[in-house]
Amino acid sequence: MQLYNTLSAEERAELIDQAGKQRLTLSFYAYAKIEDPKKFRDDLFIAWNALDALGRIYVAHEGINAQMNVPAENIEAFRETLEVYDFMKGIRLNVAVEHDDHAFLKLTIKVRHKIVADGLNDATFDVTNKGIHLKAKEFNEILDDPNTIVVDFRNHYESEVGHFKGAITPDVETFRESLPIINEQLQDHKEDKNLVMYCTGGIRCEKASAYFKHQGFKNVFQLEGGIINYAKQIEEEGLESKFIGKNFVFDNRLGERITDDIVSQCHQCGKPCDNHTNCENDGCHLLFIQCDECKAAMENCCSTECLEITHLPLVDQVRLRTGKQVGNKVFRKGKSESLKFKHSGDSRARLEQAKQLTDTVLATVSTRGGAERSGAKSTDIRQKIKIKKTLLGKAEHYYVKAQVGLFIIENQELNSGDKILISGPTTGNQEMVLDKMMVNGTENTMAKIGDKVTFAVPFRVRLSDKLYKILN
Repeated sequence: MQLYNTLSAEERAELIDQAGKQRLTLSFYAYAKIEDPKKFRDDLFIAWNALDALGRIYVAHEGINAQMNVPAENIEAFRETLEVYDFMKGIRLNVAVEHDDHAFLKLTIKVRHKIVADGLNDATFDVTNKGIHLKAKEFNEILDDPNTIVVDFRNHYESEVGHFKGAITPDVETFRESLPIINEQLQDHKEDKNLVMYCTGGIRCEKASAYFKHQGFKNVFQLEGGIINYAKQIEEEGLESKFIGKNFVFDNRLGERITDDIVSQCHQCGKPCDNHTNCENDGCHLLFIQCDECKAAMENCCSTECLEITHLPLVDQVRLRTGKQVGNKVFRKGKSESLKFKHSGDSRARLEQAKQLTDTVLATVSTRGGAERSGAKSTDIRQKIKIKKTLLGKAEHYYVKAQVGLFIIENQELNSGDKILISGPTTGNQEMVLDKMMVNGTENTMAKIGDKVTFAVPFRVRLSDKLYKILN
């Protein structure tokens, strides 16, 4: 009986592309008393693996927290696997604003001590005694009340790229740090203020609302379904969005746009930008904001030191990081002396800060995802997911100075004039028309299986990127 993944991320991505079927990105959570989390985990894996459902899921005695990617044709069958459990009957699925077939490439279900680490050891704290849930219209109305204090219970790197106007945004790296900071800051307002909170999908502020009720706050409210559900409701009901910018998400997309406003800067040059990236150096993987120009110049790296390391032979790179912890265990997310334009995350004052980020809009995005044209509308994601494509091959190299990509053709033919798509977790989905190409070093109008093809690409291409031909 299979209880673990048997395919690599690359193999799974290729199968998804070959299937050519629409997948939905969604999230959900539920607080409940689960007697045997290990058995619960195994039962879910068997049911979801059969439906080709992928994602990152945590289960614990206190409930379940899931971010997933499910084939659209299997969504009803997926719901049925949830309805088996009383505490998940009728559960709300937060469907993403933007879908990406590669949002998750594995099914990972882990048993944890808690589904949301809170640092609390208070046996009298009842997580089910939550605050009042507010829908988008009610949330907008209470934000207009001068008697309201609104708090963002996400981390600094999330709120930096998008937040509700006027919200307090604790300068923290973890949810557990937020609770004592806000509790101390608002001690004098337990009786006289509306304490309104929000997070990405609702799971963190649901626990926070129960915590603050436990601490004696009288008027505690939370945004139902978080920012994800809010975005859906304001679009359906034609409401004003009081959230500005982008909503950070914990999958390969690293964000989905709620409004066209850009409220943050590239951490390297200061240009208006709200695209997160992970440093290309495997001994770093720092999460930071990087514009396209810096991405090309720095080859996806956070510093010249990391850039130099990525150019070393692989054996030397491995040697340099041997015995060292990597990723966010080395650097804090978005906090490094190498980042000149990171305006939050001062570790010296972090534990005392519960500040308000600026609501100033630095730029607006255009339909092509840039920041050139004010007031332009974002591309409708429903148009993107209808694109029919076939996999041609994969990226082999990118020549930064020449802005030329090298690809190996593994399936079907490629011809000059074809409309192509270059896609990857960091690159996103980039469409272009192939005007001219070199095939095995010679200019040609057609490439066959096994050929090496080079052509001009005005954006950074990575080894994880795939090359597709658009069929419609």
